Amino acid sequence: MKKILSLFVLGALVSFTQAKAQQSAKTPIKKPTNVKTATKPAPKVAATAAIFKSSADSASYALGIRIAQNLKSQGLDPLVAAMFQKGISDGFAGKKSVIADELLDLCIGNYQQKLSAEKSTVAREAGKAFQAKMAKKPGVVTLPSGLQYEIIKNGTDTVKPKLTNKVKCHYHGTVISGEIFDSSVERGEPVTFPLGNVILGWQEGLQLMTVGSKWKFYVPADLAYGDQQKGDKIAPGSLLIFEVELLGVE
Repeated sequence: MKKILSLFVLGALVSFTQAKAQQSAKTPIKKPTNVKTATKPAPKVAATAAIFKSSADSASYALGIRIAQNLKSQGLDPLVAAMFQKGISDGFAGKKSVIADELLDLCIGNYQQKLSAEKSTVAREAGKAFQAKMAKKPGVVTLPSGLQYEIIKNGTDTVKPKLTNKVKCHYHGTVISGEIFDSSVERGEPVTFPLGNVILGWQEGLQLMTVGSKWKFYVPADLAYGDQQKGDKIAPGSLLIFEVELLGVE
């Protein structure tokens, strides 16, 4: 259990570090040169958190939140809270694990696979129903691969990318519920990447677009991330929706 917990703790801390880095990247602030800035003291935990009697209390709670977030992002949700707490308590107390040490990883992996399969079944059914509905919408084109698209705006350029090209795009990605999982539009900065390195739905769809065009893609799971969990917003088997604007081809 100590080994497993340490991996989750490491993952939680890495997630925290990445979140801070992403936050900084999304809000770049250029400071004027030759200006001295006063050193600010580290922020304190809000006094409203009356349950915290010490820094160890608040740190323990914060770490618990991070571990839970990390577990959710790996698809390990739901868990039985009482058993999870017992495992942590036994691990810290040095008690012998109820489950043989060599079976801990197998136990976790089996449950993760079970949850993934269940979530994928639900998500794929929702995706099929959604695509059947979209197929009846005027302007939506369904390709043999299962990719659907509708044209928001056609560009005036005639250049279309190939898989060997790099493309510059603005995009806005959501799941069926409308929840945003990624958006260069919200970050205010387009991205450039090799077309051959992205999901199949993008590879197929972008090759049909000309520079300056803006299309909406409805990407079924098999052309997206399949049955993989991607963070805490993209469940296994999810259909993804993208508004994509092709800004350039290299």
